[in-house]
Amino acid sequence: MSEETKEKGTEQPEAIALVKELGMLQNGLGFKSDYQYISVIGCIEGHSVLPSENKTTKYEHLIPQLIAVEENPDINGLLLVLNTVGGDVEAGLALAELISSISKPTVSLVIGGGHSIGIPLAVSADYSFIAESATMTMHPIRTSGTLINAESTFQYMRKTQERVVNFIVSHSNASREEVEKKMNQTGNMSNDVGTILFGKDAVEMGLINEIGGLKEALAQLRELCNQN
Repeated sequence: MSEETKEKGTEQPEAIALVKELGMLQNGLGFKSDYQYISVIGCIEGHSVLPSENKTTKYEHLIPQLIAVEENPDINGLLLVLNTVGGDVEAGLALAELISSISKPTVSLVIGGGHSIGIPLAVSADYSFIAESATMTMHPIRTSGTLINAESTFQYMRKTQERVVNFIVSHSNASREEVEKKMNQTGNMSNDVGTILFGKDAVEMGLINEIGGLKEALAQLRELCNQN
């Protein structure tokens, strides 16, 4: 067996393991890139472990990858690809805060869906794209499990929702009034409060910068890196 074959044989299992554990490809089976590509898919898993049948993205797996973007001199920028139903609010906000604080150029691309806490993730990048067929769902903060019927509990939930709204408004061109209106709208969703935004709606509202796909997102990332 040649050395080249041995190298390929060891690279493939490592690449497969990265896809399974982190939902990302590193070096594309030998392809060297100046950019880091990270995907957030399914449900964002936070402090609690979700059932095994759920497709999840574990936030503790992404934190080291995001730090590596900032620290690794060989990485010039980040492309974040989102197709998520949302998930743990604190975990999602933690990732969004990290992305927004990266000094290198960052671009996000929403395909399929960027729902709930996926919205702060989408707007955390320097520039954002959404596929025309993709959707984003804005709704009030939800909770599961035991809920103590006390004013302090509801006050905490209101403050948590305010954290989410503040982040969205400060990292996008959407107005606070429009964000809160869409979150609390009735009649748009048959069994819930909130609003489903299609790609064009998200751009018109100012949540997302532009309609586009992978080609446009990579072109924008290259342009930002060249300007940096």
